[in-house]
Amino acid sequence: MRYSPDHKAQTHQRIIKEASARFRKDGIGATGLQPLMKALGLTHGGFYSHFKSKEELVEKALQEAGEQVAGLCEEIFAQENSLQVFIDTYLSQWHQTSPHEGCPLLTISSELGQRGQPSPTSDDVLNARLEQIQGALAGENSADRSIVIMATLAGALLLSRSVADADFGQRILDVTRDHLKQSTD
Repeated sequence: MRYSPDHKAQTHQRIIKEASARFRKDGIGATGLQPLMKALGLTHGGFYSHFKSKEELVEKALQEAGEQVAGLCEEIFAQENSLQVFIDTYLSQWHQTSPHEGCPLLTISSELGQRGQPSPTSDDVLNARLEQIQGALAGENSADRSIVIMATLAGALLLSRSVADADFGQRILDVTRDHLKQSTD
C-alpha cells in the first residue's frame, strides 16, 4: 500500500498529540509506549522510526502541550480583565477534570522535576505565563506577584485534583479563586 508523501509526518504528529494528552492525564511513567502506539493503531516497533527514545517524545509532547496552552492563553490575555479571566479559567471545573487538555506544568513538568530532569520547555511554558500575568498586573513588584499568583493557581489546581471529595475539591478552587481575584483588583 502506498502512503501519501506526508504520511510519516502526519503519523509523527499524531503520536506527539496522543502522548501529550496521555502524559498530562496519566503521567510519563505510567504511559507505556506499547499502549500509546496501540491506541493509534500502530506497532510498538514503529515508534523508533519516529523517535530515538521516550525522552525525545516527552520533550516533543511537552512542547505540543505548551503550544496548545499558549494559544488559549493568548486569547485570554487579549481580553479586558484578562487576569480575572485567566484565574477563572485556570481554576475552572473544566481544568480540574481535563488534565489531558490543561496546563502541562502540573503533570509533565512536575514529573520531570521530580525525576531530576527539568526541561527548558518547562521554563518556557512557565515564563510565558509569568510574563502574561505580569503584563496584566499594575504596580510595583509585578514580577514577584506574578510568581505568587502562578504558584497559587498551580497548587490549588493540583490539590483540587488530589482530594477524593469532589465538593472539597471544588471548595479549594472557589476559595483560591475568590482570594486571588480580590488581591488582584
